[in-house]
Amino acid sequence: MSSQAVPRVLVVDDDTALAEVVARYLRREGFDVDYAADGATGLERALATLPDLVVLDLMMPGMDGFEVCRRLRETANVPVVMLTARGEEHDRIAGLDLGADDYVTKPFSPGELAARVRAVLRRATAAPPPAAVLTGGRIAIDTLAHQVRRDGAPVELTTKEYDLLVCFLSNPGRAFQRDELLEAVWGWSIGDTSTVTVHVRRLREKVEDDPSAPRHLTTVRGVGYRWEH
Repeated sequence: MSSQAVPRVLVVDDDTALAEVVARYLRREGFDVDYAADGATGLERALATLPDLVVLDLMMPGMDGFEVCRRLRETANVPVVMLTARGEEHDRIAGLDLGADDYVTKPFSPGELAARVRAVLRRATAAPPPAAVLTGGRIAIDTLAHQVRRDGAPVELTTKEYDLLVCFLSNPGRAFQRDELLEAVWGWSIGDTSTVTVHVRRLREKVEDDPSAPRHLTTVRGVGYRWEH
């Protein structure tokens, strides 16, 4: 998305009344909004048009939001805000594991959703950092090419996993609290820190020899996490 373009948002929700309210509010906030009433149609439309962001309901008949997000992530890196009435922790973790960028639980205010959409889009379209290579242990990040390598082999990370790793390698030895990481990486001053916990666990699985006994991305008891060379 260029800085001059109107951001295109695809809303996928089988609740037509709620979707109309969301679409109307987002349009009023300056977004170009498309709508799909079921998961299969939403996935087809998302892959065909590659919107700037997808607002995705989790619980839909047929293809649910989990499956839509999983299939979308296989071929495209479109930001996803999950929208659902289910607020249990295991549902949030499942959505985040699939690569969702944010998670909004019903009932919600349209203003809150619009703010979350803007925040995710800002992070997704932020200018790349100056050319630099960050290293830590066996990990090297080329921030210009947006590539991560471990012992020279490429490592596939989600957008948030990458941002989290850059944050750690840019500040080796610093102990981060979970809420500090939530604000630094997700841009949330208030939010569920389990988001951080999930992404740290996933990141360890990709950069540590033994994720259950990490050497580099360590836990600081009572504080949060630290990257150790």
